[in-house]
Amino acid sequence: MDIKQLRALVTVAEVGSVTRAAELLHLVQPAVTRQIRTLEQELGVALFERTRQGMQPTPAGTTMVERARRALNELERARAELLPTPGVVSGIVTVGLLDSASNLLAERLVSAIIRDHPSIELRLLTAYSGHLQQWLDDGDLDLTLLYNLASTPSLNVEPLVRERLWAVAPPSAGLRAAAPVPFHQVASHPLVAPAAGHGLRALIDGAAAQANCETNMIAQTNSMPVQKQLVRAGHGWTILPGVGIAEDVADGSLSAAPLCEPEVWRSIVLGTSRTGRMTPAVEVVAKELTRRVHEVVGQGLWPSAQLHDSGQAERF
Repeated sequence: MDIKQLRALVTVAEVGSVTRAAELLHLVQPAVTRQIRTLEQELGVALFERTRQGMQPTPAGTTMVERARRALNELERARAELLPTPGVVSGIVTVGLLDSASNLLAERLVSAIIRDHPSIELRLLTAYSGHLQQWLDDGDLDLTLLYNLASTPSLNVEPLVRERLWAVAPPSAGLRAAAPVPFHQVASHPLVAPAAGHGLRALIDGAAAQANCETNMIAQTNSMPVQKQLVRAGHGWTILPGVGIAEDVADGSLSAAPLCEPEVWRSIVLGTSRTGRMTPAVEVVAKELTRRVHEVVGQGLWPSAQLHDSGQAERF
């Protein structure tokens, strides 16, 4: 097993075609086919099956692709760290951003790194907190934003900001930031909810229990854009962090108000792994991401947010 075989494996899996993979790898098609077949013979399992949709990894292939991608990323990171330019921080840093905060932070973080540390290669992944934590545990992320987590034997967390959850409805509902909505009023409407097992869903279920009321969940999804789409279409209300709906409220496509009775808050933290050494590049990006969080809260762009070291709330 060698690096060329691993690159061929990952590339074919990503593009679903040996021909296209050969073009990207600057090889002839038979060479890529030979690398895949040699790897299959060495492992004793089929890694791909040919379908109408192209080359699809088998279950064994999916596992191998994940491991191969991780190995290739580590080799790229090592190469960047071992061949640095004197006085320049360089390397590959993979950052996890919460779906709800990615629009607010991604471009700002990338701009700052390009401006001040152009030798750092950023890779951004967005997802819900549970997925991001798993990717951090698996070594696929160097650092990530998470919520409602404390330090564990495998995880360091730095509290950054706490934010309030909001009731979200069509514009016709006329919800306003200055008029918090009791949870029982939200529960009187059909509810578009995060899927069970999602951290935000746990907060909603806890609030329902505290308010002693039942909810009528007409749809569940693991996608925040889908939640908002269904609400805009008039299928019901939903509950989201303010940062996830600030632009929608500003452009008038949704109305929103903070929840009350009970108020529901979540705490955003910066998570890093306790295992392994934090490289200078990861330290730089962690500090820059923290600065960007403080910046957007200070500018009032993160709705109903409070910095961990500040009691000042920011609103729409």
